[in-house]
Amino acid sequence: MTARTNRIDELLRQEITSIISREIADPRVGFATITGVETAPDLRHAKVFVSVIGQPEGRKEALRALGRAMPFVRHELGKRLRLKRIPEFHLELDETLDLPPVGESLPTPVQRLPHLGDAEPVPGEDPAIPPAPSLRRRAFRTSKHRPVPGRRPR
Repeated sequence: MTARTNRIDELLRQEITSIISREIADPRVGFATITGVETAPDLRHAKVFVSVIGQPEGRKEALRALGRAMPFVRHELGKRLRLKRIPEFHLELDETLDLPPVGESLPTPVQRLPHLGDAEPVPGEDPAIPPAPSLRRRAFRTSKHRPVPGRRPR
């Protein structure tokens, strides 16, 4: 790869991500992320690597939806970029970030045990729940009698 194709790859990745996130309203796309683009030296074809969060069937469906949206994406790239040729995109599912599910996906919350140096709990309060922030605001007064900087008094 040359430095030029690397720059074009990164530019295409950024622009495709922008178009997918802002202008494609297909709910099947879901949480699709463009992880990389590899362009052929002649800029006629490009592999677009897509990572999708979800179940295997949902990933395939999202890839199909993105495949149907690629002509629109290519048209938008033609408006945005000053390239002689916008490549034909070939989508590939990027599974490098996928981890096999092991048991639970989130840890189970457990009650916190008291430690040395903890403050004594106030009777009637739950020490695990912090107090809510105050919702009172200071009133901002504008007065005719207070001088405004930069103005002459009347």
